[in-house]
Amino acid sequence: MIEPDILGIAFQCAEAMERAQVPYFLGGSLASSLQGEPRATNDIDFVVDLRPEQVRPLIDALGEDFDVDEEALREAVSRRSSWNIFHIPTVTKVDLFILRQEPFDKSEFARRRRVVLPPEQRGLYIKSPEDSVLRKLLWFRDGGGSSTTQWRDIVQILRLAGAQLDQAYLAEWAARLEVASLLAKAREAAG
Repeated sequence: MIEPDILGIAFQCAEAMERAQVPYFLGGSLASSLQGEPRATNDIDFVVDLRPEQVRPLIDALGEDFDVDEEALREAVSRRSSWNIFHIPTVTKVDLFILRQEPFDKSEFARRRRVVLPPEQRGLYIKSPEDSVLRKLLWFRDGGGSSTTQWRDIVQILRLAGAQLDQAYLAEWAARLEVASLLAKAREAAG
């Protein structure tokens, strides 16, 4: 089950990004929980196309509930790396991954989708389920193929969203990212 506080903080961040005109998408475990099997998570991951001149407007839009090291975030933007901010009332970590310029990163970002979630009918951008599968396959492979949590997330997304997934896109990028054999095993596990 997804903790209501976590989802509320994600909406708070998304709404601040939209006010600051920072393109983004929700990723990581929270995204895969919304697309597959809900599970507890301790942090929130966003990929952001944040430019230096947007750092201050984003901090202002986030408001006093968030602890943001402005200088460190600016440095992350210039290095195209990542930094984290904290939701002070809940001590929840929010990771901001600055959009990289690799082909898969660009494709993943271009395919983000806006979803509106009940019961509050609040919306935010989330990565596509296909891209959640592909990114988690990369993490699984790069982590030595030992993360049962990543594997379960992959299989559950394939199981629950299988008929609606863009299979051609999955096959193309799995081959390009050299995770095609892992995708085949995950499909088999998904039934």
